[in-house]
Amino acid sequence: MNEIFDLTGKIIAITGGYGYLGSAITEGLLQYGGEVLVLGRSELKCKDRFKHLEKQPDFFQTDINDLSSVKQTAQSIAEKYGRLDVLINNAFSLEGAAAPDAMSDEIFLSGLTGSLLSAYRLIRECLPLLRRSESASIVNVGSIYGMVAPDFSIYESAPRYLNPPHYGVAKAGLLQLTRYLASLFGKETIRVNSLSPGPFPSKEVSKNTSFVDALAKKTVLKRVGTPEDLQGAVIWLCSNSSSFVTGQNIVVDGGWTII
Repeated sequence: MNEIFDLTGKIIAITGGYGYLGSAITEGLLQYGGEVLVLGRSELKCKDRFKHLEKQPDFFQTDINDLSSVKQTAQSIAEKYGRLDVLINNAFSLEGAAAPDAMSDEIFLSGLTGSLLSAYRLIRECLPLLRRSESASIVNVGSIYGMVAPDFSIYESAPRYLNPPHYGVAKAGLLQLTRYLASLFGKETIRVNSLSPGPFPSKEVSKNTSFVDALAKKTVLKRVGTPEDLQGAVIWLCSNSSSFVTGQNIVVDGGWTII
């Protein structure tokens, strides 16, 4: 193990830790010695996803859209571990299936709640635990669509995959929340950074090869990302090797946003 990225002894909580991208992040954190706590709704799915691993993550039943659930999770972590070294806000939820220019207030607000308020809520409730750490870090998973608008021409042949406006708006807010909290918590040496993935189509989306090819052509590396492509950046942000980095947005997009 590279000691620069050693996570041994670090208690790391991640929301959505058994999802498409989250599971790769969880495995990377475990590989580098982290004590990983997966916050999610299905313990069965979590156990099934990591059943092949010798070291298993700890599961905490959590609904990111339910304040009482988040409060209970924070209390349970406090009772079992006493502190939290890293909080990774990876999960999101939103309602979709509406035309981007004709969304109801309720659908639009669901994106803000499930991607922005949920992250703030977790940070707020876990803050007492993070303050007990000697090297606390918060990592918010954003998106390049919180930085730039979609290239709508890519989606003309695959409109069902169009990134909805309430998702991008929420992720843009998450990037600003990252900067704000990094400034606020700097005096307490709690670091706050974000990570913005680019094109990481799911297995289901990847079945549409022409759409994936269009995504790949938008990057300078001419390929889409795999979940494992996120591991290094997340591990670095969680480790002490990034101890002088805060308020930053690490973009993992194959060069999508530089052209």
